[in-house]
Formats: sequence, C-alpha cells, structure tokens
Amino acid sequence: MAEQPIVEMQGISVEFPGVKALDDVKFRLFPGEVHSLMGENGAGKSTLIKALTGVYQVDSGDIYVADKKRSFKNTSDAQHAGVSTVYQEVNLCTNLSIGENVMLGNEVRGPLGINWRATHREAKKALARLGLDHLDPKLPLSTLSIALQQLVAISRALVTDVKVLILDEPTSSLDSAEVEQLFEVIRQLRDEGVAILFVSHFLDQIYEISDRLTVLRNGQYIGEYLVEDMGRADLISAMIGKEMATLEALESEAAKSTRDRTVEPILSAKDVSRRGGIQKTSVDLFEGEVVGFAGLLGSGRTELARLLYGADKTETGEISYQGKKIDLKDPMTGLMNHIAYSTENRRDEGIVGDLTVRENMILAAQAKRGWAKPLTRKEQSEIVDRYIGALNIRPPDPERPIKNLSGGNQQKVLLARWLATEPELLILDEPTRGIDVGAKAEIQEYVTTLAKDGVTVVFISSELDEVVRLSERIVVLKDQEKIGEIVNGPGVSAQDIVDLIAKDSVEESREVTGDMAEGVEA
Repeated sequence: MAEQPIVEMQGISVEFPGVKALDDVKFRLFPGEVHSLMGENGAGKSTLIKALTGVYQVDSGDIYVADKKRSFKNTSDAQHAGVSTVYQEVNLCTNLSIGENVMLGNEVRGPLGINWRATHREAKKALARLGLDHLDPKLPLSTLSIALQQLVAISRALVTDVKVLILDEPTSSLDSAEVEQLFEVIRQLRDEGVAILFVSHFLDQIYEISDRLTVLRNGQYIGEYLVEDMGRADLISAMIGKEMATLEALESEAAKSTRDRTVEPILSAKDVSRRGGIQKTSVDLFEGEVVGFAGLLGSGRTELARLLYGADKTETGEISYQGKKIDLKDPMTGLMNHIAYSTENRRDEGIVGDLTVRENMILAAQAKRGWAKPLTRKEQSEIVDRYIGALNIRPPDPERPIKNLSGGNQQKVLLARWLATEPELLILDEPTRGIDVGAKAEIQEYVTTLAKDGVTVVFISSELDEVVRLSERIVVLKDQEKIGEIVNGPGVSAQDIVDLIAKDSVEESREVTGDMAEGVEA
C-alpha cells in the first residue's frame, strides 16, 4: 500500500436546515486498498461520499485528490479528477446496448459525429479488463442479469483514468456467487493500484474484502482502523456508540417487567417473509409492551416492521391481529386496524416540508377519516394543541412551515401525526435519530407513557443502549433474519445484543433474562 493517500479529506462539515450531517470529519484513502466506510443510517456515509464526488458542497474543510486541493462543483469535476462512483441502484439505460452504456459520455467521435464501430471496440476493451470480453457490446443491456449490469456499471466507471472507485452498496441485489464474482473484480482493480471506497451493511463481506475501515457516527469521525486490528464486536460498538449521561439518567420500567406472555398477543406474525427484505420470521406483540427491533443496517428490522404495518405485503406466512387473521394488503388497512408506522426516512417519506406544522400533524387522521369528510378547524386545533403541549414542540406555532423546525421538533410532529390516529400498535422506526439529546429524552419518556396507557410500541433504533432502556423484550435480527430474542431484566445490556449479532454462527441464539434463562427462541 502506498504511503501517500490518493484522497485526504480534512475538517469536513456539511449542514442542512435543522441538521449537521457532517461535523469536522476526516478521511483518508490510499492507492491499492479497499477501504470500507462504516456507520449506521444517518451516520454521514452518503453525505461524505457526495461531498467527495461534488454532489454536495462542503461548508468547511479541505479535499485533496492526488496531492491537489480540490473544490468539485459537480460530479463531472470529480470524474475529471479520477473519482468515479457506482451506486447501489444500477444507473444504466436498459434501452441502450451494453457498449453504449459502457461508453456513455465517452463515445469515440469523428468528423461526422460518433464513430460507433470505434466506440464499441473501446467498450469491448473496457469489458475485457473485468473479464467480460465474452459479452457482445452490441446486445441490449436488458439481456444481462443484475449482477452483470453491476459489472457493466463498473466498466463504465473505469473508461476514464480512474484513480478512485466508490462502490456504494454494490452487493445489495446480488446472490453469493455474484458477490464472489464482483469481489474478484475488486481485488483485480486493487492490485492494479485503484483505490476503492466500499460501502456495505454486510459485515461478512466487509471483513472478506476490506483492508481498512473508517467509522462514522452521528455525522462525526470515530476512527480509522486496519481490518485485522478490529474485531466484529468492537466494530459494532464503535458504530453504535454509547449514550450520553443525560439519557443514561432516563428512568425505565422495561427491566422490571414481569409480563404474562401466555395471554393472546395483540399481533401475532407467523413465518412472514418478503424476498430481498426479510426471511421467514415469527414474532408476537402484547398489549402495552415496548418491543425493540435491534440489528445493524440491512438486518431486516425495517423490512419486518413494514410487513407488520402493511407498507409491504408478505409473500409467506400470516398475521393475526386481536385474535383474527388479517390481510395487511396496504397501509390504509393497517391504519384502519389502529396500526401506525412512523418511517425512518423523516426527510423523504415523513414530513411535507412546504406544509405547516398543523397540516403535517393532521395528515394521517384525515386520511383515516377519508378526504371527503375534512376535519373541522376545531378538530384540527384540538389535535394540534394537545400534541404541541404533550411533546413540547418548539416553537409552539402550528402555522409555521415544518421545514423551518429543527430535526428533533420535526420528529415530534411526525410522532404526533400518528398519535392523532389513536393507534393500538405504534411502530417507530429510528424516531430519535439525528436529533439532540433533549428531544431524544422527551420522545423516549413519551414512549414509556404510551406503553403504560396500553399502547403496544415497536421501537427500532441503531442505538442499542436506547433499545435496552425502553424495551421489555428485544427481537435481534442479522442479515435479514431473526436470530433470537432477549427478555430485558437486571444485568441485560447493549453488549448482550452486540455479542449475539457478532457471533459467527446463529445456531445457538440465546434468550437472556436478568436472573434466569427462560429458554431459547430463534
């Protein structure tokens, strides 16, 4: 490995309204190495990549590529400097030929325009570099599998003089054989001296292909490590981090629970699954219980939650709600059965930025009633006044555009939106991510209050201390399957979850209690 980094980012900060996505982050990438960027959702991985490739402009900090200070205005600037990116979703044109896709934007031109014979000849050379010389560049791209399309996308990225190749979740749609094929290509490029920035949520793949790791958490730099020096449990702990003292002081009744789980659950899911999202999984939820879903990004925690709400339809298994089999075919079915789901993607799937706090808050209640029967202004005011006070939303102005609120207050408005539907089962996916400590504590306290009032809560969070603090029972997932459950009690900590996830084998998952084991459920 070279002594001088090909990429060096120093003091990088990027801010959006209400959130600091990157805060004084540094990063190094050396020629001839595979360097994995690690962190949970919201850690800042995508923002750092976009800052490096010219998608986002940095608010402060410096970027050096090949010892030259750079200020990329767009992705074209980055490509001219030798930085290319292949994204998770294959960004190719299926209506064009393989060769046209490989050479898109780099066609061979002559006095009369594009020389297609020469262009396809150059495409053939680019494909051969990755062992794809058997492909006819004149064939439609649509004739190829997703795995081969991914390799074609890499071939396109290598047409120019690439010094840095960024692979953002390149294996998410590949099977094991296709992953190994891709890894052979990555190793070949590494050996040729290309610096590769690799992003994946599969730990097994990270440890198989990576030379070095950089960990981000909550938009901050945590550390840079050689893979050989970083055990899996240590990596998970670095990604997840520890709670701040003010949150540690939050009183929880979860560990004291002696709930009777022999009664009929409010919801029972048996062998539910969805291809590419979650393998066959069973889970029971009881009235007034807070159940945590814990696992790293890609574990299937969100995918399972979406099946329990009806946002996605199950392909196998069945769901019973209040003792009756139910077909959760869409979100409205869930809503009409008093099941509510708050998405982890607050910015894109949650708030409607140009609407007011009031308009955002009443959306779900209005949808449940039906748009032909609008809520009266009095009914709207009752909802808004109740939850602005109960959740301490600041400023307490219902007519302010929600995009002008801080991230924590936006999150409280989203929580209020679903509470206004009077749910019996409330699924919260990352409800405290990216918000300040005070807002976290207030939301956590409100979750505890809801459970005491009989509402069943599914609580999903990347911060395992938070999951342990709030949950009576924790469903642990890894690589799109449930690997066990932990019943909370004295002595149970986030480390129990980390140890379970970090196991090389999931054949002996254990159920932990404070003073005694209650059996194994996997």
